[in-house]
Amino acid sequence: MITFIELLLGGLSIGSVYALIALGFVVIFKATEVVNFAHASLLLAGGYVTAVLHDDIGFWPALAVGIAGAAVVGSAVEFFVMRRYRGSDQSVLAIVTIGVDILLTTELTRRMGTDVLSLGDPWGDDVVTIGGVTLAETRIAAFLVAGLLITVFLLAFRFTSWGVSMRAAAENPQTAALMGIRLGRVSLSAWAVAGALAAVAALFLTVFPTPGLERATSLAALKAFPAAILGGLDSTTGALVGGLVVGVTESLATGYQSDLSFLGRGIGDLAPYLVMVVVLLVRPAGLFGTKELSRV
Repeated sequence: MITFIELLLGGLSIGSVYALIALGFVVIFKATEVVNFAHASLLLAGGYVTAVLHDDIGFWPALAVGIAGAAVVGSAVEFFVMRRYRGSDQSVLAIVTIGVDILLTTELTRRMGTDVLSLGDPWGDDVVTIGGVTLAETRIAAFLVAGLLITVFLLAFRFTSWGVSMRAAAENPQTAALMGIRLGRVSLSAWAVAGALAAVAALFLTVFPTPGLERATSLAALKAFPAAILGGLDSTTGALVGGLVVGVTESLATGYQSDLSFLGRGIGDLAPYLVMVVVLLVRPAGLFGTKELSRV
């Protein structure tokens, strides 16, 4: 029972981090209807800046610069690349983001080489034990920080003028433009927010018990993609639920991998995608996605 509780709590913690990444997918899709496959490189960029600077200026200032840097990179991608293709088919824009991801990831991995970089977090390998249940402090911090950021985002999305503009642009961009909403500014802010969220996620994906920031860290964004899909690409609530579902599924499948050996090795990495496929078979738009209606 203790093992199950530890795996469940660990899954909720890493799931909240996946939710941050999935939220980045969702906010860009809602603003531009583009599936951003360059999200992995934004995550890697934020983590790299934090890792490089923390020895010189300290962890918290380095993290702030890393978050700001990822937001700037996201904004630059939107302004200098995506804006040039505005009006193109969504599939074309998605392919453009793949090209951007290849370029950014190649440059960042070239700079990192084979090194595993530490982000200098203050929690180290400390753990907390309550009633026989042991959990790393980094997992607790991840859950609390992710929960706070998601709450702030949802409140801002609901009650601020930025959120109103974002929702209007997602509902009907042509009408929103006629009402005075600047779609370019909405799109730019969406990419900046997605980059900032990815940088925070990069921190908690590279702290204990993982060794640090490395080339494969960007692949974590691929685990968050099923979270965004099964929750619904146009639903912020879906990103939260999808992230938690993926995190718990991965944690339990990995923890009980020996009992699931008949399914093959590495079932923990495959489980999120299996859940996504099952959900999409039942609800093609995702758990909270909007069904598209067409009149024939």
